[in-house]
Amino acid sequence: MSKSPNRSRRFLPKDVIIIHEDRDIIVVEKPSGLLTIANEADQTKTLYYMITDYVRKGNPKSAYRIYIVHRLDKHTSGIIVFAKTPEAKKYLQENWEDFDKHYLAVIGGTMKDKTGILESYLTENKAFNVYSTEDTTLGKLAKTHYRVITETKRCSMLDITLLTGRKNQIRVQFADIFRQVVGDKKYGSITVKYQRLCLHSYCLSFTHPYTKKPVSYTTTIPEFIKVLIGDLDGLQLVEEIKQD
Repeated sequence: MSKSPNRSRRFLPKDVIIIHEDRDIIVVEKPSGLLTIANEADQTKTLYYMITDYVRKGNPKSAYRIYIVHRLDKHTSGIIVFAKTPEAKKYLQENWEDFDKHYLAVIGGTMKDKTGILESYLTENKAFNVYSTEDTTLGKLAKTHYRVITETKRCSMLDITLLTGRKNQIRVQFADIFRQVVGDKKYGSITVKYQRLCLHSYCLSFTHPYTKKPVSYTTTIPEFIKVLIGDLDGLQLVEEIKQD
């Protein structure tokens, strides 16, 4: 595996952070409010567009490009990995379900069970709202493991592991049990009001597509979580998550 390229970062917005880059992958921390890929309304204000521009060093005619492996919701922040070759993309997508994907979420209220698994079948209506259904032929199975890290009288911080990867999975399943993710304007944050969605892709561990060795990338605890929960020891939290 080659070393990270010595590439100018002047083509990146200040709030987009590159965590790791080598010849096969680029790992990025996405800010809240930024689309991962384009939709009909917005073709250029996306993380994919910005990272492509960065890889091409601002030259739109360059042959260099990146490949989508997965995505985060627009208002979810945190770690995303892009592939830099078709082979890397194919490997990562084919093995995606086997990789560890940890999120930090702040929910309204407290959980009676401090660890557990939420399980339901999810489907989507014509308005693009995801919801749980008892019809197993209509929905796709979604499983979410959670563990309470700390809690206050108003809210709780959870370490969440996706056991499946469905659209809006975390947000919908916690809304189903009336423990909405704080700041969720789509699925309703009725307990605690906040200006942003309090959901962050915190730790991503996978097998590198070239070296076939395990790699793991983490972010620090975001400021919005510290504001709601209080100051936290990031290193201790990383150790707790990795021990699971």
